[in-house]
Amino acid sequence: MTVGAAGPELLYTPDPARVEHAAIQGYLRWLRADRGLDFGSFAALHAWSVGETAAFWESVWQYFEVKAHTPYDTVLVERAMPGTQWFPGATLNYAEHCFGDPEDIDTVAVVAHSQTRAPLELTFGELAEQVRRVRAGLVRLGVRRGDRVAGYLPNCPETLIAFLATVSLGAIWSTCAPEFGAPSVIDRFGQLDPVLLFAVAGYTYGDRAVDRRDEVAAIRAALPSLRHVVHVPYGDLTLPEAVSWTEVAAATDESLTFEPVPFEHPLYILFSSGTTGLPKAIVHCHGGILVEHLKNHAFHWDLGPGDRLLWFTTTAWMMWNSLISALLLRASIVMIDGNPLFPDLREQWRLAEATGATLMGASPGYLMSCRKEGVRPAEEFGLTRLRQLGVAGSPLSAEGFRWVAEQFGNRVLLNVGSGGTDVCTGLIQGSPLQPVWAGEMSGASLGVDAKAFDDDGDIVIGDVGELVLTAPMPSMPVAFWGDTDGKRLRDTYFDRYPGVFRFGDWCRFSAEGSCVITGRSDATLNRGGVRLGTAEFYRTLQDVDEITDSLVVHLEDRDGGMGRLLLFVVTRGGTPVGDELRAALVTLIRGALSPRHIPDDIVGVPALPYGRTGKKLEVPVKKILQGAAPETVASPGALTDPTALDAFVDFARNRAVR
Repeated sequence: MTVGAAGPELLYTPDPARVEHAAIQGYLRWLRADRGLDFGSFAALHAWSVGETAAFWESVWQYFEVKAHTPYDTVLVERAMPGTQWFPGATLNYAEHCFGDPEDIDTVAVVAHSQTRAPLELTFGELAEQVRRVRAGLVRLGVRRGDRVAGYLPNCPETLIAFLATVSLGAIWSTCAPEFGAPSVIDRFGQLDPVLLFAVAGYTYGDRAVDRRDEVAAIRAALPSLRHVVHVPYGDLTLPEAVSWTEVAAATDESLTFEPVPFEHPLYILFSSGTTGLPKAIVHCHGGILVEHLKNHAFHWDLGPGDRLLWFTTTAWMMWNSLISALLLRASIVMIDGNPLFPDLREQWRLAEATGATLMGASPGYLMSCRKEGVRPAEEFGLTRLRQLGVAGSPLSAEGFRWVAEQFGNRVLLNVGSGGTDVCTGLIQGSPLQPVWAGEMSGASLGVDAKAFDDDGDIVIGDVGELVLTAPMPSMPVAFWGDTDGKRLRDTYFDRYPGVFRFGDWCRFSAEGSCVITGRSDATLNRGGVRLGTAEFYRTLQDVDEITDSLVVHLEDRDGGMGRLLLFVVTRGGTPVGDELRAALVTLIRGALSPRHIPDDIVGVPALPYGRTGKKLEVPVKKILQGAAPETVASPGALTDPTALDAFVDFARNRAVR
């Protein structure tokens, strides 16, 4: 183990009076009373959660009183990865846990805001009734356990209802957001052979109407396994030759029941970004998602009865699945569909005020834009119920941490996390019991044995390394769909460190346990042996007024030389990158990073490529600059702006000519 020197800057210390009412305290009291376990600190609790893996996850199961139709024989067959088996013998159903208790029947479960139609609310009782009807409709249409049901749907209540109805049957759910083009959807759903497709004919984004009828027709034609297409009414358009939602949700006498399935039975299939090759179809299971999200949402996100979660997401991102799981804890959710910046930058804060959110999620880019534009959310909006601000999707700079602290003081916990589709949860994040350090996530989540490894597989602290998991957790993928021999899964996660799950991020842990994600490990900048994460590069440039966005790529030399470092910037107003700006950037980078990281070229581009989940696509750009054809590295339908790669294709072509 190697240890670096400097420690992080402490920014926030938990207030004992506020901590006393946190949801995790109930669990700690239960551990003391029921198990005789008393932990004096979060660090001690975390050490137990990863050292006694089976005991910890059994305590989660029992504390939340998971509804099992048959009991488990043991918690964990073995810790070895891959191939870990959790809670064998148990049968359950995720959907059964999403409708609250009988006393919650009149409590609001869903608040929906959309730019396509007026706001609406559903109580837990109304949600259960709608799921009961749609479940019966699916049975009439021949959907059975193990069938795949797909959704080409926005973040609206019908999507939630269709999802819960599907998985209550033991059928398997998968969804794509309707902003995806047909080729990207076909790349995903074409792997699954779905028997039924829920789809909208169109939607409204900001003040712009979007017609998706041609896309649905193309998707339908490319999926011969489809027996039915169900039109979900959303706006004024309709789908031809489709079963109506009204017909599927017709009145019926059937009761709402739940198919008992094994712990590892597929719940839903999520997809990797799909920017480099065919997207990986990641299978998550009923039991793994259930126990992980109960743990995560209560102990880290501090959710419980009476709370409300607002987190803008589309159905293409695993945050949609996490949003839905707030219902497991009898908390309510805000479902937002449309342009999150319409009519202006303050709209998400307005929604948090109007809906009484206790936890609001935001992207680092959104918070930094609010900082730059002078938004003062605590002063401008009535956010008195807000206790926690969650941040995910990409790293947040220390300046972003400080801005949140300036706005909310010690009243709101800033919980910056990192995880992903592969585990459908947060791996590194905070909790009500942990301090917050400027620019750093508070530490590994409970039950997550996260470390940084060097090239030799040794733990490093204070220096950057590969983010790995050295113990199994229940929400790890059970499989990739269609990967019958498991080779693709092993090659993805276990290719480098046998028996250790490699996540693909480049990170640095401090001696205190806090963590910084510095970028994807396959996009790390390695100039003359000095490694630097791309996130550190972007943080250096974030306060340059003339620049609104940036992307950096290192093209390595095959002979081990310095290679070529290219910085692409989007300038305010599209102005050219002149000598004065270029010189200022060189000076800034030399002082903040190192002379080795001064770019060989600084190039202005009109836009940068982002995936539908908001991630900057560094690796596809790098491959294009190395000579790959753009269609082989990124599907246009997987990009928020399909034209964003054009400037990089032109740059690569001109560079090759020279």
